[in-house]
Amino acid sequence: MNANVAPEIREVMEALHYRPSVSIVQPFDTKMGLKAELSHSLKIALDKAEQELINNYSPELVLPVLNKLKTIIKELKPETQKQKKSIAIFVSPVFEKVLYLDVPVEQKVIVDDSFEIRDLIYSKKQLHNYLLLILSAKESKLYLGNSEEFARIIPDRPASIDAYINDAPERVTNFSDADERREMLMEKFLHQVDLSMDEVLNKYPLPVFVMGTERTNGRFRHITKHSRNIVAFINGNYEENSFAELKLILKPHIEKWTKEKQKELLQKIEDAAGKKKLAKGINEVWHDAMENKGQLLLVEKNYMVAAQSSGDGNILYKVDEPHNNTTYIRDAVDDVLEKVLLNGGDVEFVDENLLKDFDHIVLINYY
Repeated sequence: MNANVAPEIREVMEALHYRPSVSIVQPFDTKMGLKAELSHSLKIALDKAEQELINNYSPELVLPVLNKLKTIIKELKPETQKQKKSIAIFVSPVFEKVLYLDVPVEQKVIVDDSFEIRDLIYSKKQLHNYLLLILSAKESKLYLGNSEEFARIIPDRPASIDAYINDAPERVTNFSDADERREMLMEKFLHQVDLSMDEVLNKYPLPVFVMGTERTNGRFRHITKHSRNIVAFINGNYEENSFAELKLILKPHIEKWTKEKQKELLQKIEDAAGKKKLAKGINEVWHDAMENKGQLLLVEKNYMVAAQSSGDGNILYKVDEPHNNTTYIRDAVDDVLEKVLLNGGDVEFVDENLLKDFDHIVLINYY
């Protein structure tokens, strides 16, 4: 199982496939009227689910699922999740789960024999996790950041230059000596900051953004052993900026990093194609995923495919309407996502039309 899959997503994916399974994904706003507005939207979603359940399943299967859904919706407390942007509800006769997501979604109600997990994966992938190091002449601050929040990381080594004053020669006879002492203290301090990054990057192997004055950044750039991890040095004095201000300053740098990351993914596609380890288009991707060959799935964020599978499940045919309800698949991309992740592969979402030359979806197979 892929260790990168969050436990709550793993729980949904590994839930026993049991018809009827209902997935409801619903956006919500954190402004006034949240509870009433969400209740109304979920009532509409519940009505959709109920109608589809009644149309396709026997009453003895429908009733327990509907009762579970009604209880969950009644007991929701969205006001405790004000940083979240949407909610996902999963219910079957043998399973139930509620998750709050970090990205906005469109309402989606799906009744099938398995749960819809695309929005869960997309929510996690869109957080843009990174490390933010803020440097000044006196101290350093290190944060684990994402699209929603910052969490302070306290390294084992002192993060203030004051801790190293006693290690420096105390005899100062003129301005030249004082300048030399300050330079030596700064050098030692920045070396310790870089050493503290060793353990942090071992635990969080993420891109790093460094904020500091041009002079401090220049010194750290010369000293650091972690140049490969540093995405950008952002010059300026940011010691007193709020998190909201830091987000705005970081935004163009994160967007640039995302574009560069997508270029790297395109290069991976070209390399895999040259080695005959690439499946492109939903039919080829489905076939290789079902044979557990998938190492990295790349898919445009809103690409979906309704399809019909062959009797053995290894061949896929695109369809507009189901020819056989037993082998009809509402969204073959979602099934491929789950299959790749369950077999230890990974998934990356890319911008729309980035993969237009590859029919919007590719699978890089194990070498």
